[in-house]
Amino acid sequence: MTSISALETGPRAIASKATRPFSRFEWMIAGRYLRSRRRDAGVSVIAGFSFLGIMLGVAALIIVMSVMNGFRAELLTRILGVNGHVIMQPIDRPLTDFDAVATKVASVPGVSYTMPLVQGQVLATGANSASTGALVKGVRGGDLAKLKPVADNIRQGTIANFDTSQGVAIGSRLAEQLGIGLGDSITLVSPEGDVTPLGVTPRVKAYPVVAIFEIGLSEYDAAYVYMPLSEAQLFFNSENQVQSIEIFVNDPDQVMAMQGAIEQSAERPNYTITWQRQNESFFSALEVERNVMFIILTLIVLVAALNIISGLFMLVKDKGRDIAIMRTMGATRGSIMRVFLITGASIGIAGTLAGFALGTLFCLNIENLRQFFSWVSGTTLFNPEFYFLSKLPAEIDASEVATVVLMAIGLSFLATILPSWQASKLDPVEALRYE
Repeated sequence: MTSISALETGPRAIASKATRPFSRFEWMIAGRYLRSRRRDAGVSVIAGFSFLGIMLGVAALIIVMSVMNGFRAELLTRILGVNGHVIMQPIDRPLTDFDAVATKVASVPGVSYTMPLVQGQVLATGANSASTGALVKGVRGGDLAKLKPVADNIRQGTIANFDTSQGVAIGSRLAEQLGIGLGDSITLVSPEGDVTPLGVTPRVKAYPVVAIFEIGLSEYDAAYVYMPLSEAQLFFNSENQVQSIEIFVNDPDQVMAMQGAIEQSAERPNYTITWQRQNESFFSALEVERNVMFIILTLIVLVAALNIISGLFMLVKDKGRDIAIMRTMGATRGSIMRVFLITGASIGIAGTLAGFALGTLFCLNIENLRQFFSWVSGTTLFNPEFYFLSKLPAEIDASEVATVVLMAIGLSFLATILPSWQASKLDPVEALRYE
């Protein structure tokens, strides 16, 4: 009795020890199923397509999300660097006391600096008789030096002594369109000119170009003209007054909380509008597009996960005899389930890691790749005239990348559960009946 009992329990004990959760035995069987054989060519092809699908899906998600993050960050930095975070306009009476008001507002905690402004639309004409619309901004020289996107990106000339230069600073694309360079004259035509007995005549005046800047936003580089405040007041018939005061704060995201204190500090009737309200539709559309792209590209990963399901179902059907033999040798249902779980999850994890590497490498070299493909195709990819920015930006967000990686791995694991469960439920008697 003792010997018979030992013979009955011995193999079971050995099998139980050999098939402990995620043992070497399970990894070995899963590895053999992953390796390509001529008899399993169909399964191997599906596994290969699943791997490629997950890799490309993860890479595409990382690249698209990083590019859209780069777009938002670049646009936000450049837009907020050139335009005020809060714009204050007068009510009831002209803003003739702008110096005093600007000083009071600048004393509000959190305010970086203020910039009294006179601006207007003009027709700009160059030496080659080309003309285009432009926006003239009359500012003080000290304020212009604080505008880092302009002051730090002077390509030609200087803005030193800007107040007394009697010249203007223009964008690089505007200079290119008009065919003018440093020291040349730009002719500005304003419809708000002199009042005569025959009506209002346009004001026409030529100014020397003392500086050429390149902010990097084509919309601004092709349209902005900075003029000394005193000259702009004369040009736009706004002597001793300004149209508005642009206010820059230390933390643009907290500008709504500071709006009330800024309005009260002026001690005169005024109306303010924040950058968030001015650009609300633009950044909302960008956020909606970003979310929609995330959902669409996630479908690529989902399709690849479905390929894993179909591949594992085919593998289970093909390996029915092997499963039955392992069950008769003492392998548990849990062990069989883990073998196929490892097989499917390995495809998903390998594809995810490959996609992560590919996407990260692409993002880090995206501008070089853009230039290469532009050279190969002979066309300008990502034309700055249409896409606002002079280069293709990409900003990798670690939390978003981690979300993409975890999502892809999670979908891969979920895709393996049903086929693995079916494999564990296979009846060895039925599987071997017709063998």
